[in-house]
Amino acid sequence: MPSDDTLRRFFRAIDSTQFQRLFVEWIRVWLSPEVAGKVVAIDGKTLRGSYDGEQSPIHFVSAFASEAGIVLGQIKIREKSNEITAIPELLNWLDVRGAIVTIDAMGCQKAIAEKIIDKGGDYLLALKGNQSSLHNDVRLHFEQTAPASLTRMARAESLDKGHGRIEVRQCRVSTDIDWLRASHPEWKNLGGIIAIDSERHIGDTTTQETRYFISSSLASAAQMLAAVRLHWGIENQLHWVLDMSFGEDQSRIRKDNAPTNVAIIRHAALNMIRQAQKKRMSIKRMRKVAGWDDSALTDILAQVF
Repeated sequence: MPSDDTLRRFFRAIDSTQFQRLFVEWIRVWLSPEVAGKVVAIDGKTLRGSYDGEQSPIHFVSAFASEAGIVLGQIKIREKSNEITAIPELLNWLDVRGAIVTIDAMGCQKAIAEKIIDKGGDYLLALKGNQSSLHNDVRLHFEQTAPASLTRMARAESLDKGHGRIEVRQCRVSTDIDWLRASHPEWKNLGGIIAIDSERHIGDTTTQETRYFISSSLASAAQMLAAVRLHWGIENQLHWVLDMSFGEDQSRIRKDNAPTNVAIIRHAALNMIRQAQKKRMSIKRMRKVAGWDDSALTDILAQVF
């Protein structure tokens, strides 16, 4: 086996841009047809252990096929605020034809919405204060809905119980928005606006929240509600797993191209394990079994090679 110094120099020297290109092409070979009609969530994560002196930790933006639990691609940025410019660059790498691409409020930008449409997908973008005029128009529409719009508004509801809490979510979708398209023509293919009303009960405490979204998709209210929930799956299906099962935040790999290249390797390993994962066996245990048993390792690799 090579020494750890040799491996360290090797991973520092690999061209991370080319390595990322190969990763995306590898994913396309066996997953792209399955992405059509599905949800692709895009979100950022900071590698907390990658700081080096005054150098800030590296921040990644990743694309995640939520239903399949597969990482489609990732791109490194230095500052979290640069997600706005990094997301279109990441989309250039991806095949999102027929998919609903979900992004949080930071990615609610006209250029990003246009890029998704140009790539053949649909967008579902969260609205907050960074698009204050659009956000206020959408909020007022749902708070002071005209009777004619109210009758045409689609609705869906879900109820979740677990961990000592009950959460009721109601989705309202309005496609009667010609007035909004006229006042905000810069949003390409704007098809509908969505309000998600959440009511959470924990013991005697009840909290309520309403979140607003815009979308180019004409999917049903039930599909929109499911897509919003699937977007947040990137936190516990990807980011949390990378921290708890791969120790990503504790990793002190930080020199040259090494942190980017090793992050790509983690994503590749997670994708392969997810394809071979057995019921009642965690990602962490699958990693251990692959290290102990060559036949288990071969089975994981055989899923995609």
